[in-house]
Amino acid sequence: MTNSMLWKLLLVVAALLGSLYALWPSYQFYQLPQATRVAAAKDTPAANLREKSIPLGLDLQGGMHLVLEVDASKLPPEEAKGAPDRAIEVIRNRVDQFGVAEPIIQKEGVDRIVVQLPGLTDRERALDLIGKTALLTFKLVRTPDETQAIFTRLDGALASRARSGLVQIDSSTAAKPLTSYFLDNMGGAGFIASADVPKVEALLTSAVTDSVVPKDSQLLWGADEGHAGRTGRWLYCVKAEPEMTGGSVSNATAQIGLDPNDPGGWGVALKLAGKGQSDFARITAANVGRQLAVVLDSTVRSAPSIRERIPNGNATIHGSFDAKSSKDLEIVLKAGALPAPVNVIEERSVGPSLGQDSIDAGFKASWVGTLLVVVFMLVYYQGSGAIAVGALLLNLILLFAGLKGWGATLTMPGIAGIVLTIGMAVDTNVLIFERIREELRNKRTVLAAIETGYARAYRTIIDAHVTTLLSSFALMWFGTGPIRGFAVTLSIGLIINLITAVGISRMIFDAWSVRRKLSSISI
Repeated sequence: MTNSMLWKLLLVVAALLGSLYALWPSYQFYQLPQATRVAAAKDTPAANLREKSIPLGLDLQGGMHLVLEVDASKLPPEEAKGAPDRAIEVIRNRVDQFGVAEPIIQKEGVDRIVVQLPGLTDRERALDLIGKTALLTFKLVRTPDETQAIFTRLDGALASRARSGLVQIDSSTAAKPLTSYFLDNMGGAGFIASADVPKVEALLTSAVTDSVVPKDSQLLWGADEGHAGRTGRWLYCVKAEPEMTGGSVSNATAQIGLDPNDPGGWGVALKLAGKGQSDFARITAANVGRQLAVVLDSTVRSAPSIRERIPNGNATIHGSFDAKSSKDLEIVLKAGALPAPVNVIEERSVGPSLGQDSIDAGFKASWVGTLLVVVFMLVYYQGSGAIAVGALLLNLILLFAGLKGWGATLTMPGIAGIVLTIGMAVDTNVLIFERIREELRNKRTVLAAIETGYARAYRTIIDAHVTTLLSSFALMWFGTGPIRGFAVTLSIGLIINLITAVGISRMIFDAWSVRRKLSSISI
């Protein structure tokens, strides 16, 4: 064996060992039980393996597919134009912090966003995480006297409409149709039992609230919480204009014990920075003794009393949170608010079992196709076919290693690209072997037949691969989702095929024929 052949052999062995090393975490991860893979939490051994593995797409792993529509109808024209792009960035930040592996988030059309979350099957949590506008504002709660005056006006308006037959109320609440439902009236809010909340909402709608409540005030519901042994919601009366927004939130952290009245309860600690910090200091200094409502997406999450000026920009949100909901709120506050509300117009869930069926079917098709190719090459081309099979197996190993190195996601169309790559590899070897056969029939020596056969087939092989690669690059550039997955897999496979089918198989032929000084060849 010449020095040149030896170096080529060492290079091939190094590439093979490097590929196997890169693929070992993928083998370990996909040998784990499916439940373990799906539930792998961050910073666990399974999660670390997942980060080093070839990721599977939604069609193979299961998860959620959402199509969102950005409602920018209430934004100024100059802001509405860029709202979808800003929404994509916010959603991507939220999903990244949530820990979903290999999400797909991309714009579709003018105002739609496609979101694919492989491995995520908690529908409610996903929708809440992505669809929450997360508009954080701070509003002053009206004083007890101001609040009482507004509630009294609402009672009078409802009673008047009841006497006119415009609204139906219980006789027991005829005198005070609204405040009769209050279990407690504390400062600028009334507490209403959960069972009575729909009734009160209906009353407020029928009372034509806009004409009764002053325009500089508004009624907002609090979140569900427990109070005096009952579960319900507070109805707050707050200033309509916010004192400030939460756009200056520099950090948010889910914590326990933020509420002195509930030491074991969860909440979120906020840190305001820049102008937000100075505004917060000014507002708290000017309103000592007042309640400041922390409003998230039109729901009052907490309304603590201002005891003193707060110069450091620290604020808290607490109430009816558990560990999961407080963590999700931390994520959306860190990622920022959506520029406009988003509506879910299409939703599909792919269960893990369906994903596993797809994996099994796809790999079965791949192995059956590969087996048929191997049998054909061994039967028809005999010893030379064995060389082609070895090059083909090396092709597959390098292909999967290439997918890992590229950071590509393996999808069902990607598996189709692998099968097509196998076909192209076989076609390449058939071209070479038929050219070698022609030369042998023309009474050429084995070495001359191999040399001429490769030389004559080389241009045809290059032409076929380059034209297919151009089409594949076009699909990769303009395509999205499954089309792009197919194109990426096919492109990597074709490039590797040029190396294995031409370079490596030629190296094996040369080494074999030179060493043995063959006068004939099994082809």
